[in-house]
Amino acid sequence: MSELLTLSLFFSAIRLATPLIFAALGGMFSERSGIINIALEGLMLAGAFTAAVATFELNNPYLGLLGGVVAGAFLAFIYAVAVIKFEANQVVAGTAINFLMLGLPQLISGAVYDSSGSTPQIAKEFLLPNYYNSVSLASIIAFALIPLCWYVMYKTPFGLRIRAVGENPAAADAAGINVIRLRYTGVILSGILAAAGGAYLSIGQSSLFTRGMTAGRGFIALAALILAKWKPVPVLFACLFFGFMEALTIPLGNIKLASGDPMPVQFIQIIPYVLTIIVLAGFIGLSRAPKALGIPYNKEK
Repeated sequence: MSELLTLSLFFSAIRLATPLIFAALGGMFSERSGIINIALEGLMLAGAFTAAVATFELNNPYLGLLGGVVAGAFLAFIYAVAVIKFEANQVVAGTAINFLMLGLPQLISGAVYDSSGSTPQIAKEFLLPNYYNSVSLASIIAFALIPLCWYVMYKTPFGLRIRAVGENPAAADAAGINVIRLRYTGVILSGILAAAGGAYLSIGQSSLFTRGMTAGRGFIALAALILAKWKPVPVLFACLFFGFMEALTIPLGNIKLASGDPMPVQFIQIIPYVLTIIVLAGFIGLSRAPKALGIPYNKEK
């Protein structure tokens, strides 16, 4: 029985880590290029909402996933224009994206489906396929992305240039690298990957979009990225750690207090977020961020 529980917990951790892996890898490309991406939460919401609507309307989860990542890329492009072209404060602009996506899906859903709380239920046969122990196709893709992103980041000219732009954009510019174009590329890649993680929530893990369904996962992914020191392989383990901690909340619900009452559900639900705060407080000073992270670059200045 305990072995089955452990196996069940393991697969639950994989499912819960999947959206974090997508978002954290996306954040890695953006922040390695020098752009802080606190907008991961909003990008995930954009992907989740668009994927749910497209899947419901087209009865095809793959077109829904495509719609989600296109929405994420478009929103990331808007964010990139604000922070790269107009040199807006990256934290403020990212927060604005998050606030926008907290309200915009409800507005659209209320106008189209007469329900601002959620989109219509998607039939089971039109969701992303699940395999052994309900491990989704999205989970397999997320794990496959780890070695792919490692190879791109450390074994290709593109990865070398991304890292150079994030460390010393002036030197990279002097070497003939187009700093602005690479930063746009990094931010848009972050939008695509974060939106894919959001799409998994609505058409893989669930069967509809609900208000605020990301529940802070974008910020947890950002914490995982910092814990992993902006490196793809450690990102996997950091996300699995957070996924495992969230999976633990399921069996913890069965624990009884000394009085015989069940443990308060609110206490159990805050565990992943408390861990996020602890990680950010304890590890952010130990992690060396890219030197040019958060610093706008203007060749003319």
